[in-house]
Amino acid sequence: MNGIDPGLARGIRIVVLDVDGVLTDNELFIGEAQGERIELKRFNVQDGIGIHLLRFAAIPVTILSGRVSAATTLRMRELGITDVIQDPTASKLPRMLALLQEKGIGWHEVLYMGDDLPDVPVMRRVGISVSVANGVDEVKAVATCVTERIGGYGAVREMVEALLKARGEWDHVLAGYYRERGGDAT
Repeated sequence: MNGIDPGLARGIRIVVLDVDGVLTDNELFIGEAQGERIELKRFNVQDGIGIHLLRFAAIPVTILSGRVSAATTLRMRELGITDVIQDPTASKLPRMLALLQEKGIGWHEVLYMGDDLPDVPVMRRVGISVSVANGVDEVKAVATCVTERIGGYGAVREMVEALLKARGEWDHVLAGYYRERGGDAT
C-alpha cells in the first residue's frame, strides 16, 4: 500500500469500514433452510486481528454497510464492534453525518475504507480514504491510498499496519498484543 501521510494519520480518531468487498471477498451465499433465509459471508481472520490491534491504539472502529445482514451482525459481535450501521438503501452519507455529529468527530479525523460506488460520497470528505485493490475505478480515483491486497483477503489488516506505522505506534501496539497473550515481542 502506498504510504499514509503521518500528519494525517496522527489526526485519525475513528476508522470506518464498509463490509462487502472490504471485510469480505464480495461473495454472498444465500439459500433457504426449513423455510428460513440463510446468508453466509467469508471473513478474513487477519482482518479481525487488525481490528483488534486498533483497540490497542485506542482507535474505535465503526461498520457502515449498505446491506443488512445477520452474518455481519454476528461477526462484528465476535470482534467486539458495537457501532454497526447497516443501511438497506446504501445511503451512507446521511448515516455518516449522523455518526460524526453523535461522536463529535470532524471529517478530517476519519479514515474510511471502501470498494464500490456507495462509498464515494463519504470517501470524498474524510481525512484518509482507502480503497481495496479490487475497488472500482471511481473509488480508486478518490482514494488517498489503495491496498495491495483485495477485499476479504487481508486488505483491512494491511491498512491497519500502514496506519499504525504512520502514527509511530506499531511497535507499541504489537508489544501490548503480545503481552495480552502472555508473551513479549522478543
